[in-house]
Amino acid sequence: MSFDFIRHDVKEQKTKSRYRQLVCNRTASQGKEIIVNGKSYLNFSSNDYLGLNNHVEINKALQEGADKFGVCSSSSSLVTGYHYAHQALEDDVCQWLNKPKCLLFSSGFAANLALFQALGKSEESHFYLDKLSHASMIDGAYHSKAKVKRFNHNNIDHLTKLLNSSGENATDSPNKLIASEGVFSMDGCQAKVLELAHLATSQQAWLYLDDAHSIGVVGNEGQGSNYFADIDITMATLGKAIGTSGAFLTCNEDLHEYLVNFSRHYIYSTAISPAIAWATRKSIELIQKEHWRREKISELSALFSEQLSQEVELVATQSSIHAIIIGDEKKALSISDNLKKQGIWLTAIRPPTVAINSSRLRVTICANHNTKDIKYLAECINKATA
Repeated sequence: MSFDFIRHDVKEQKTKSRYRQLVCNRTASQGKEIIVNGKSYLNFSSNDYLGLNNHVEINKALQEGADKFGVCSSSSSLVTGYHYAHQALEDDVCQWLNKPKCLLFSSGFAANLALFQALGKSEESHFYLDKLSHASMIDGAYHSKAKVKRFNHNNIDHLTKLLNSSGENATDSPNKLIASEGVFSMDGCQAKVLELAHLATSQQAWLYLDDAHSIGVVGNEGQGSNYFADIDITMATLGKAIGTSGAFLTCNEDLHEYLVNFSRHYIYSTAISPAIAWATRKSIELIQKEHWRREKISELSALFSEQLSQEVELVATQSSIHAIIIGDEKKALSISDNLKKQGIWLTAIRPPTVAINSSRLRVTICANHNTKDIKYLAECINKATA
């Protein structure tokens, strides 16, 4: 049989309790519940942190955008796919984050690949990535020609040593990029943004942050990492707290011009839906003014931590993401299945997404949850992990 490894590798995934399969669901009207095979579950695996998905004003803006510009951009941005809706959204993002330029992408994965491959076209480029950086950042870095080093998670001392290393002429290179995540997707912990920014400045390096899980949630107006420091390059997705679809990069004028001319992911991809871009403008407007959404996440997160048994291994975090470390893959799956029987949808995260022996339940607390939901979740987790 051709490509015989296909069946072998899938079988091995099942043996290791790492098998994945698609589950078709629909979101209930109130947003915090999903329906799978006719059964309703409280959803604690969504990235809809601010509860904006299916918001009536955003839906209205989506319809308005479709009426004005159509659903499809019908072309790449450099042909005829760049609409007024895209330009208006980019302007809104620049004003929101106080940045010179913004560029839209179809997804965060595409944006990360685009950035690292474009800046890594030369072996004179040096990338320094946090060891817990997202898979798309790692893929983009290692598929470039740049020299790549990984520093221990959130370890500024280790990063400093790597930057000061005399090996491979890194110290002399003018092309140094420090890369991390504003909020780490599997642990929920935050990067040491201010320290990274200071170090980048002192080392004449650029700082790049993947803000997929902090945009909208962190900062007095949801600015993410740019609330703490002026980040050279920021990537953020639209499909999480922002509640639409796609991604953006913010940067200076020179890098913007360079990416428009040399980023294959940008040049050869159909532009995102102009209707989605129009809807995203409304979402950003709501994020900036509705502070109660961020406040509610903080309140419910504190309650969750209080309600959990001391025997439960919870990673400390100030974000929407709360990782409960289980360890073994089979045990994590078993607990997840047990919780489903109690009406709670909480996905077990297993290798290779996380390190071996660190399988976990990744709890996401969103603004559309309430006190009753959180108390019930903690009660069920305490019983399931006892």
